[in-house]
Amino acid sequence: MRELVAHLSPGLWSAANRLLVRKAIAEFAHERLLTPEPLTDGWYGLAGYRFRARLLSLDHWEIDLESLTCPAGTPDILDFVLEFRDELGLTDEVLPVYLEELSSTLSSLAYKLAKPYISARDLAQADFQTIETAMTEGHPGFVANSGRLGYGLHDHHAFAPEAAQPVRLVWLAGHRSCTTFTHGAGLDYAQLIRSEGLEPYVATLTELGLTPGDYLLIPVHPWQWWNKLSITFAGEIARGRLVFLGESDDVYLAQQSVRTFFNIASPARHYVKTAISVLNMGFTRGLSAAYMEATPAINDWLAELIESDRVLKGTGLTILRERAAVGYRHRQFEAATDRTSPYRKMLAALWRESPVPSLAPGQRLATMASLLHVDRDGRSLAAELITLSGLRPCAWVRRYLEAYLVPLLHAFYAHELAFMPHGENVILVLDGHAVERVIFKDIAEEIVVMGPAVELPPAVERIRARIPEETQLLCVFTDVFDGFLRYLSALLDGAGVLAEGEFWGVVAACVAGYQRAVPELGERFARHDVFVEEFALSCLNRLQLRNNRQMVDLSDPAAALQVAGTLRNPIAGR
Repeated sequence: MRELVAHLSPGLWSAANRLLVRKAIAEFAHERLLTPEPLTDGWYGLAGYRFRARLLSLDHWEIDLESLTCPAGTPDILDFVLEFRDELGLTDEVLPVYLEELSSTLSSLAYKLAKPYISARDLAQADFQTIETAMTEGHPGFVANSGRLGYGLHDHHAFAPEAAQPVRLVWLAGHRSCTTFTHGAGLDYAQLIRSEGLEPYVATLTELGLTPGDYLLIPVHPWQWWNKLSITFAGEIARGRLVFLGESDDVYLAQQSVRTFFNIASPARHYVKTAISVLNMGFTRGLSAAYMEATPAINDWLAELIESDRVLKGTGLTILRERAAVGYRHRQFEAATDRTSPYRKMLAALWRESPVPSLAPGQRLATMASLLHVDRDGRSLAAELITLSGLRPCAWVRRYLEAYLVPLLHAFYAHELAFMPHGENVILVLDGHAVERVIFKDIAEEIVVMGPAVELPPAVERIRARIPEETQLLCVFTDVFDGFLRYLSALLDGAGVLAEGEFWGVVAACVAGYQRAVPELGERFARHDVFVEEFALSCLNRLQLRNNRQMVDLSDPAAALQVAGTLRNPIAGR
């Protein structure tokens, strides 16, 4: 048993704390919660903390890790948060939960530091799942980004993506009186059962003396079964409305999103996304049975939109369609709760396409989060990809932006559609070591149509949201510029690969090139000017610090914005 806590050693714990305190200073200063004071020669002070730093575009703080000192000698993230709790606005209710999330994030980080070392150069040449499970940072903006409250130590070793352990899902059957299955065009329940090799579980129903046609199969996260469903849904099991069928024959790997699994036994088969009632980064990570009903229709609508739009199709953009969904409704918990309750999100799942069958010879996959990965020697994976590609850095970045940024711009300007395009939601298709095209995923829960006049089929209407016109372009400024490119620019600048001024020059050239290619959208470009001098600083950590149990009502995302002044637009005037 002692090996389970081997990563909780003084040296690794100290290293993890130093990394997390550095990140906390950088991100809380970026969000203007804390204000470091300039000293001399690039040094800054924050109460008793001292460090060297560079302040880059978009108020990005690049802090030299080794220079960081504090009065206690060794930085401690919990002490840091307690010291600045007033500045961070932490209430008595939120604070202890936030400290627990930070402790879990520290433990996860120490675990990653204890793993066998893979250099950025080796990782730049690795396969999809090696890259996926080797990521060390998690979300680049959130400080407490690996809370996973509800997991025990055994669970972390078994199910955390960084543990890279094969997982066998649990299969249940839900009676049709309580269970809903929906599917996309060209697929039905029987076809899904055959293509996913699920016939043995149907046969198990017969062996149990039940009629298979009365039930629908539901994949379940093992943690959810043992810790929640087998107890909270015990009455449903006792009455035969839920039937335990056993573990999966196929084995899976947990992805960065924690509750989504990639089939390593049969990589061409679907991902499986499951509900899991753990608190992670501002939400309990369940899945709503009600939301699942419209999921395939939303994905089909978006796939057709991309296919019919010459600009989107020309970028090579594809999505991983969520092809089928299943959800179980517990009558008594639904009667006791409203639509936002975690108790309504305990038993649902979806099947998402695998990207593997779409690859051409010589192509491979990597999560876009890997572009922000830095190894223990401080080497950037993105910088290594650029070097190995043989392309000039500006050319490599431009290819990447044409694949990633142009579809986001065109979706917004032509269709008033926004994605949630953070690193974990985007898969890069690499040809050699350069980006050939991108794949967007996690569609139904995270896309939004902002235009009241945009025609949507009734089944897809759920994705429409009222977003004030003046904040609509934040889907580019916040989610792309500030939420991802800010970090990538700083990494390439720090690695000496591409100066940040040149980086943002490439971004500006990409945007201008896109706009020249679609002059018919000129009125939209003028109304939502991406070259404007400044834009609102919308803050993610402020959301979590305010309410770390439910940061945002996904049906009204604009209402949750936490704005702290403005940022100078790094492409303004270019």
